Amino acid sequence: MPRTTPPRPVDVTAVVPRLAPLARTTTRLHPYPGSPSVRDSSIGGPLLWPTAEPWPHCDGPHERGFAVDMSLVDLRLERLRAAVRGRNRTRREQKALGRLESRAYPLTSPPVAPHHGSVAMLPLAQLYARDVPDLRAPEGADLLQVLWCPFDHPPDTFMPRTALVWRSSAAVTGVRTEPPEPAAVQYPGYLPEPCLLEPEQVTEYPNPLELDKDLQELLGRWSTWEAAGAAPDSSYEPAPEEFYLDQLSVAPGWKVGGWAPWGPTDPVPRFCPTCDTGMDPLLTIATFEWDGSDRGWVPHGDRAAVPSDHPDCHDPRMPTAVQIASGYRQQLYICPADPEHPHTELMQ
Repeated sequence: MPRTTPPRPVDVTAVVPRLAPLARTTTRLHPYPGSPSVRDSSIGGPLLWPTAEPWPHCDGPHERGFAVDMSLVDLRLERLRAAVRGRNRTRREQKALGRLESRAYPLTSPPVAPHHGSVAMLPLAQLYARDVPDLRAPEGADLLQVLWCPFDHPPDTFMPRTALVWRSSAAVTGVRTEPPEPAAVQYPGYLPEPCLLEPEQVTEYPNPLELDKDLQELLGRWSTWEAAGAAPDSSYEPAPEEFYLDQLSVAPGWKVGGWAPWGPTDPVPRFCPTCDTGMDPLLTIATFEWDGSDRGWVPHGDRAAVPSDHPDCHDPRMPTAVQIASGYRQQLYICPADPEHPHTELMQ
């Protein structure tokens, strides 16, 4: 079944008409495990990268802090072994296991030295404008490529540093097939699993923290919902605003555009470092596609999936295997005046 978002349980603009002008569209990416090619929109897949163009590197500094550095070979081998445990392996899986096992260390990899030098960045996302309605590409470009350095950069950020590349896919002739890779990643969650996408455009409304006090109070009254004949489940009666937050405002998961998922911090205006224009959300890099509070957003096609705490089980909430801190989101912001101005990053 295609991954599509169920209809919202209530038309929130019928309950609070003042929200109607605040509607925005966002494109939920709905990643799922697969084998993308350079011609696909993907998370963690290969990039349509010209052979003559240098591969992005991060010059650091790369401070390890509480890192648990793992080599890419060991991490990929560990994930593949977990995926095939308890079932017959396909020929492709057996070949991949043999290739990885031949390159891995007999027991565990030796400690990885601190990375003070230049580190090759990893492919994070490749988005074709044809697939993502809310991707506003600069003139002449139809492809956004996002790479990241798989190390934190304290004290400024405790998340991977990202690089954005806009390009015309038609202008790429020779494609690089074996890009350089870092020797290790700081945390396993900084190596994305290759995923194909099922992009879907949906409508969002602001996080309650971005609404004025009158609107917040209106959404927090049970009588508001009753009067509109749209009273939510009685479990929300002590705090009706939580119903709006969980089910009607901001979509969870990986997405392009839309509203920001504030909560860990209050809303913070983002301004372009080049021209001081107010910036817009570009890409939300999510740990989870959904959690216990927002299961109403679980798409058709995934609704039968049941998360498991067993370490050998794939978690359907985390198809990309990306983890930001203890389960947060990394947001990229872009300048609407010029998408090629430097972007900014924020953890939420």
